[in-house]
Amino acid sequence: MDDDRTTALRTRGLTKFYGDQRGIEDLDLQVRTEEVYGFLGPNGAGKTTTIRMLLGLIRSTRGDASILGEPLRFGPVGVRADIGYLPGDLALYERMTGEQLLAYVARLRGGVPPSRYRSLSERLALDLSRRVGDLSRGNRQKVGVVQAFMHWPRLLVLDEPTSGLDPLVQKEFQSLVREAVDFGATVFLSSHVLTEVEQLADRVAIVNDGRLVVVDTVDGLRERATKRVELDFPGTPPADLGSAAGVRSVEVRGVTAVCTVAGPVGSLLALAVAHDVVDVHTHDPDLEDAFLGYVAGASR
Repeated sequence: MDDDRTTALRTRGLTKFYGDQRGIEDLDLQVRTEEVYGFLGPNGAGKTTTIRMLLGLIRSTRGDASILGEPLRFGPVGVRADIGYLPGDLALYERMTGEQLLAYVARLRGGVPPSRYRSLSERLALDLSRRVGDLSRGNRQKVGVVQAFMHWPRLLVLDEPTSGLDPLVQKEFQSLVREAVDFGATVFLSSHVLTEVEQLADRVAIVNDGRLVVVDTVDGLRERATKRVELDFPGTPPADLGSAAGVRSVEVRGVTAVCTVAGPVGSLLALAVAHDVVDVHTHDPDLEDAFLGYVAGASR
């Protein structure tokens, strides 16, 4: 048992190999209660493998984990009743209507009032009278979102939750996430929509090639990300800009030097001023810049 009531999910050395191929190795995570935890990585990085181990769908090669205070190999029911899961490869009973499918899942959940899943469906503009097999990809995804949220779970594990959803529905989904956290839930969010993670996540873990690269807040990742600084000069840019502290690269475009900088830009600006810089344009990094930078660094 995990006695730390502030921890909703914890892994220690969690590892999965498929033969000689690494799925994920030595993963150490600590997800706090009532936080949105972003879990990012390129395709094949090990995200889905991790989620399937956490849910007991596949066995780990080594390491251990706990969810809501229970060990990874919880019983046939255990904490599963307190988890809302939306898989990235969502499969549904196509002959059922949305109403029939959600009523069926509600019974499996031990009884969820029809008013609950109908209210969620209305918020997402989901027509429950239509057969699932006749629904578009986006509307099928709405069914998946509703079934994940409808039983007020303590932990939501969401794998690419807004895939196929239009921008208005994505905004409503974000409201659902915030409401769930306000009611005490924890959200483990794996997504390729980095702007969504940036808006929702308290902290972010980035994995690449089966290994954990970094864990930090969104602001912390931004601060550590490389910045792009464009410097305009009266003539050809000076050749010594690359000597300034933190400068990773310099690209000359006519009278403009495009510099990639890690960390503070003061040294570069001081050198530019000494060379009579005419204008300065800075581009603040976002989560996408941080993500791409860490993945590229890990690959190297």
